[in-house]
Amino acid sequence: MPRPRLTGLGGGLFACAAMLLVAGICWLLFDSSLFAYGLLFQPVAAATALWVRPADLITAPVCVPIAFAAGVWPVSGGSGGFGGELMGVVSALSLHAGWLYAGTLVAGLISLVRRAALSGRRRGAPARPAGGGGGLAVIEISQPTTAVT
Repeated sequence: MPRPRLTGLGGGLFACAAMLLVAGICWLLFDSSLFAYGLLFQPVAAATALWVRPADLITAPVCVPIAFAAGVWPVSGGSGGFGGELMGVVSALSLHAGWLYAGTLVAGLISLVRRAALSGRRRGAPARPAGGGGGLAVIEISQPTTAVT
């Protein structure tokens, strides 16, 4: 599995783009099935939490629900202008909140496990001396060689 290191913003953009792609696929292949959309949301949430860099782990459970809401519009089933589309999105979000909570939980648990593993590695690592190491630096200087003819 690839190991990209996304920033917090990059993770959010990845999740939003992936969910818009998933919504398009669900719209084309599954007749706007919100069940398929919610089911495909789970691997996107897991991938976002796995691919975000360690410094930005807290952003994964935050950006994943935003991505779910950003991508739900094509499959929401709203009709009749802006008000109808908005009501379709709100209805889809409220009726399928279980998928949203499950994906957020997946991203949160993966982030929590990754954070615990990182802190466990830091505890087990030998302590570094204060002040930049304090060890002797070895500098090797080589003399240029010239050929005598």
